[in-house]
Amino acid sequence: QLQLVESGGGLGQPGWALRLSCRASEFTLIYYAVAWFREAPGKGREGAACISSNAGSSTTHADSVKGRFTISRDNDKKTVYLHMNSLEPEDTAIYYCAASRTHSDYVCYMSDGAQDRWGQGTRVTVSS
Repeated sequence: QLQLVESGGGLGQPGWALRLSCRASEFTLIYYAVAWFREAPGKGREGAACISSNAGSSTTHADSVKGRFTISRDNDKKTVYLHMNSLEPEDTAIYYCAASRTHSDYVCYMSDGAQDRWGQGTRVTVSS
């Protein structure tokens, strides 16, 4: 069964960059679309970005992170990344990656209900 492990979280200052990694237990990750979600203190979980399966031809980024965050994947390393630039205090959250089997290599989903597998999360704190 596919398992996901996030890493790369930590403490950063406003304006800094961090890269989160979501490493899968199996190479079958290639068949999954992957999304990054985040849950800020006192708020519900929201989708931040997603990438389609296989070559990752399609990506979607939430308005709140568009232009600052970029999702990418390296199937040889069984890993999906979230490159976070120009961090803001509002980016403070626990970040989760999740994977979903889709019918197409050109779609991905940022809804909770569409995900088949979840990681345990990694905490990101942005503070001066």
